[in-house]
Amino acid sequence: MEPVRTCVGCRARAPRSSMLRVVARDGVLVPDEKAVLPGRGAWVHDTDSCLTAALRRRAFGRALRVSSPLETADIDARTD
Repeated sequence: MEPVRTCVGCRARAPRSSMLRVVARDGVLVPDEKAVLPGRGAWVHDTDSCLTAALRRRAFGRALRVSSPLETADIDARTD
């Protein structure tokens, strides 16, 4: 049975293989395509609507337990 994760954008549950893991590296949100980077990760569907919702709700900061503002340029580029 495959692990299930909750999307920080839409709050729906889905298999881990269908989602994108995002981590914070030195105050920058970094997409973790292979899900191997160390540290706490947040899971989101790799769709414009979920990424935009997560950014709008500031869900990445809460999920990653980061109190300082995060640079979102790499994630914003995925939504274009």
